[in-house]
Amino acid sequence: MVGEFQKRRVLVLFETQWDRKQLAICEDRWRARTEFVFPEPDDVECPSDFDPDAYVAAAVGGEFGTIDGVLSSSDYPGATIAAAIATGLGLPGPQPERVLVASHKYYSRLAQRDAVPEAVPRFALLDPRRPEDPPPLPLPFFAKPVKGAFSVLARRIGDERELRAFLESPAVREFGRDYLAIFNRMLARYTAHEIDGHWFLAEELLYGQLVTVEGYVCDGTVEVFGIVDSTLHPNGSFARFDYPSALPAAAQARMANIAGRVVEALGLECCLFNIEMMYDASTDRAWIVELNPRICGQFADLYQKVDGTNTYEIALALCTGTRPRIEKGRGRYPAAASFPLRVFEPMHVLEAPSDGEVRAAEALFPQTLVWSECNAGEHLADFDVDEDGGSHRYAVINAGGSSREELGQRCAAVESRLHYRMGPLDPGRRSSRPLQEPSA
Repeated sequence: MVGEFQKRRVLVLFETQWDRKQLAICEDRWRARTEFVFPEPDDVECPSDFDPDAYVAAAVGGEFGTIDGVLSSSDYPGATIAAAIATGLGLPGPQPERVLVASHKYYSRLAQRDAVPEAVPRFALLDPRRPEDPPPLPLPFFAKPVKGAFSVLARRIGDERELRAFLESPAVREFGRDYLAIFNRMLARYTAHEIDGHWFLAEELLYGQLVTVEGYVCDGTVEVFGIVDSTLHPNGSFARFDYPSALPAAAQARMANIAGRVVEALGLECCLFNIEMMYDASTDRAWIVELNPRICGQFADLYQKVDGTNTYEIALALCTGTRPRIEKGRGRYPAAASFPLRVFEPMHVLEAPSDGEVRAAEALFPQTLVWSECNAGEHLADFDVDEDGGSHRYAVINAGGSSREELGQRCAAVESRLHYRMGPLDPGRRSSRPLQEPSA
């Protein structure tokens, strides 16, 4: 046990843009008594030739000194490597093979279908190395990599010609060769599964209200602590995320039950999870879109604003062997939301806020947080490698308020204070910004 005044040393792996700002606003009992270790590489800079086995061995062998807990908000490769290091050090955390299976969309779907068949759409494997094969499901359907980031290479496929062109595209080949190298190494190291990251999944189209169900599992007990509603732009890009959900209480209870059953079936333990689901009001059915066995860093302070507990505090409790404590409604606000700011055509960033201007914008309303994701002089153009293929996110604003209407007004005021200024981009110019991890 850590002494009363002895600081815990927590390893924060593959640092994401959310980590430092969210950890800085955790309650004093965590922030004041915890030393955070942020080793390289971070989430964005992790190279495709990164050696996960050597990294885990070094960490378990003492590379980072004495460690009392390991966490990561990085979907890939952070969540799996954090689990492997925690396991190797005998610290609380899920087994790495369980994290891999949960985040592998095909094997996760198999477990989901066994546990909650009523919430799983029809699905089948797609092999991009055999584009001439007939479609495995009736068209149209949704296609996505069995391991992806953002919504890269995830799209609706309307007919066989479109399917073949997609599978034969250079983007699919490059994705399989470069992005998935680490994933395939970890899959071979920790499991005996034969379907590696080169495959794609075809899924039945879903319709309804998209939400994120979030919770944690501790000592075999699954707890759902909230559901966040997603609002989309007409092109399908995320426009805002609102907590608490406006769905009927019965629908939310059904989703929580589905989440508990599938997390238990996947064998996850001592970790957070977030599950994207779709609620179809016309049929009163809930569907699983996908499951992520990690904390959602972007939403962590939404719960703090409404309920009084930042979800990084839950992560810190779990990774250091403490049972989380959550009470509803202890926050400053009855509602909170996260607003991604976007451009929908190639743009040149003429002006972007300084750190001081970001702090001034945050000071407009208590507990507001801003993440600026671009700098003056950058080109926002690579929609094919960004979050959804149809836009480019350049900032995120998280705010609390009395209602969804007031939240929209506060976001507009903060955005105005940030003073972003964009200009048209020469179509011949392209951005070289790296792929970032997903927000949810």
